[in-house]
Amino acid sequence: MNQLQRVGWIGTGVMGGPMCGHLMDHGYPMAVYNRSRKKADLLVQRGARWAETPAEVARQSDIIFTMVGLPADVREVYFGENGVLGGAKAGSVLVDMTTSEPTLAAEIARSAAAQGISAVDAPVSGGDVGARNATLSIMVGGEAEAVTRIEPLLAHLGRTIVHQGPAGAGQHAKMCNQIVIAGTMIGVCEAMVYGHRAGLAMETVLESIGGGAAGCWSLQKLAPRVLRRDFAPGFMVEHFIKDMGIALAEARRMSLAMPGLALVEQLYLALKANGGGRLGTQALVLALEKINNLQLPAARSGGGRGGPVLPA
Repeated sequence: MNQLQRVGWIGTGVMGGPMCGHLMDHGYPMAVYNRSRKKADLLVQRGARWAETPAEVARQSDIIFTMVGLPADVREVYFGENGVLGGAKAGSVLVDMTTSEPTLAAEIARSAAAQGISAVDAPVSGGDVGARNATLSIMVGGEAEAVTRIEPLLAHLGRTIVHQGPAGAGQHAKMCNQIVIAGTMIGVCEAMVYGHRAGLAMETVLESIGGGAAGCWSLQKLAPRVLRRDFAPGFMVEHFIKDMGIALAEARRMSLAMPGLALVEQLYLALKANGGGRLGTQALVLALEKINNLQLPAARSGGGRGGPVLPA
């Protein structure tokens, strides 16, 4: 089966590179394209065929994956002069794994269907670690027949694969994921600021609350980084702002009030305005520290107080 399905991969960055590599590890013939060819060099050295445009990838492939940055990039990759839809043949399947706009996913699916092509949106959660370890959660939108066809490939990329509904449903599910993360991050960071002002040792607090009802991934994985003043990105602030903007735009379209999400977006925008756009999402604590005129001490085992502080 693997040899019958030629695969194309567009977008070979921090996430897309290792994901593409997993499919190559399982024997799928691969054509690749990236705006910066250098980021695809390792895949080409492993045997992937370099293509000069997204259209060329599509012409060489039965199933075409895209994993790019912004909705504008998705639109260009699919609808641009040398885009996927200009090269894909009838019967192929397009799989966009970018976190993008649900309405754009539906538009791609309609345009693809007019050419006898199937299109699936399949955004992921799990970050660069999940991409490298093939442990992603994949939220899928599209026609059942197309989803069934690509499921064996998705199984090489993630552990949780759920078909959410028609085109756009995968992107809507990813927005739900991001809304939860936004609310969780402000809760984690406010708890840490509160605990510090109350005179508590936050390492001890985390030991207590991490095993109770407050326990969650962000508390377990990101709160210790805050205590170490480690704001290196697993997921960048500027990318999270993009996702929150998509969710808020979709909420407005559906006449939904999302005051919690809007508040968190404003705090992250303030963080970005103060130079924190390329830090990890746990850096939200820096914005809260600034408005409260305090700074959490570095954890005793964290190696000093050298982490970022927002300018006054």
